[in-house]
Amino acid sequence: SSLLLMSGVVVAVGLCRRLARRRLRSRPHLFAFLVEMFSTFQICACTNELSLLGNVEPKPHTALTLTYGFTVLHGLTLAGSTCNPCGTLQPMWGGGTSLRMGGLKIAAQFVAAVLARAFMHFIWSLEMAEPHFGALSQGCSTPMQTTEVQAFCIELLFSVVFQLAVLRAESVNPKYRVHLIALLITMLVYAGGNLTGAIFNPALAFSLHADCFYDKFLSYSLVYWIAPSLGKLLILYVF
Repeated sequence: SSLLLMSGVVVAVGLCRRLARRRLRSRPHLFAFLVEMFSTFQICACTNELSLLGNVEPKPHTALTLTYGFTVLHGLTLAGSTCNPCGTLQPMWGGGTSLRMGGLKIAAQFVAAVLARAFMHFIWSLEMAEPHFGALSQGCSTPMQTTEVQAFCIELLFSVVFQLAVLRAESVNPKYRVHLIALLITMLVYAGGNLTGAIFNPALAFSLHADCFYDKFLSYSLVYWIAPSLGKLLILYVF
């Protein structure tokens, strides 16, 4: 049921992106906003569902396999979208994207994060699959299983590694690049998922753990918003 749900989200987003591409080419700002929103919605919705499958046996092989598989799927179906506020900083820094367009894309990513969370909560309330039972009663699932300083350093390091890999992989054939990036993300999730969740995406972090931001906004904003953004800025400054 979970796999069917995530596959349905991917198909629906693909149709929405195609419709926007056909109808809104003459309105570039609205087109960019909607495409980025649809794309980020897909990643946030699927990752919300994947977060419930972390305890499926055999652990952690099932969760890591699904992480790799759906990361490849996202890479193949969401070409042209960053789905990450940190990734949007790069063209803004280099002058390839205006401040207005970059702001629209970041706004679209956070709007999608909220919509994906609301959508998944509605789906979970229907309790169509076993992992959905009790999912709404968890509240803040506390992804940080270490000190705030260590969590900040981990998310900063992972952001630097990921963003550097993305820059270095730009010259790789796209059909191989998606697998390399997916493998790296899977390795980072395996290495730090039990400590911080290994998210390094501010919009995705908010979609997954909004309740935690409400409870401890300063701590979670430092770890899941400031740290990955700082990692991206460091990469842009150095390279």
